[in-house]
Amino acid sequence: MHYLQHNEKFPPVSDTDEHGLLAIGGELSIPRLIYAYNHGIFPWYDASQPLLWWSPDPRMVLFPKNLKVSKSMKQLLRKEKFKVTFNKDFRAVIEACADIRREGQHGTWITQEMIDCFGDLHELNIAHSVEVWEDDNLVGGLYGIYLEDKKVFCGESMFTRASNASKYGFITLVRKLKNEGVKLIDCQVYTQHLESLGAEEISRDEFLSYLESPA
Repeated sequence: MHYLQHNEKFPPVSDTDEHGLLAIGGELSIPRLIYAYNHGIFPWYDASQPLLWWSPDPRMVLFPKNLKVSKSMKQLLRKEKFKVTFNKDFRAVIEACADIRREGQHGTWITQEMIDCFGDLHELNIAHSVEVWEDDNLVGGLYGIYLEDKKVFCGESMFTRASNASKYGFITLVRKLKNEGVKLIDCQVYTQHLESLGAEEISRDEFLSYLESPA
């Protein structure tokens, strides 16, 4: 396993272990985060762990054209059940993602350091948020890194406080990104929920080819 020193470059992603762990340590800085996402690497760790960097193979992605919307969700969208905004309250979204309790998960991987760094990336128009509102209450949302020059959106986390709110926001985002010419949405690792929305696994090499090719 590679242990990064301060300002040391990442090893090749082919050096990951069988779980996709690439390196430990280094620093959670804006330049490192920007480099990481542009090269298929992301941080994922909790407060009890050192800084962990991942690049799994296979990679879970969603091609916007393959988005699956259930009949019940189509009805909610037609009824405009929720109001969706973009980048209106990034801090509230990432803090809600950190606070939400998830089945089978103890604590959160969204540490205060992550909140602060991604907040800085938001100020640079790199980290984007989606807010879902019901009667002026924030009931769902998600955030991620938008590699606009590569037409790739890297989803990070979502939360919901009302049934279907996060899914409503996600579908709205995917439709928006499709209209902007986004080629794929990085979902990082497999979940049944993502698969139900049309996401699929592809090889890491194929995923990296989308980051390397011009938009």
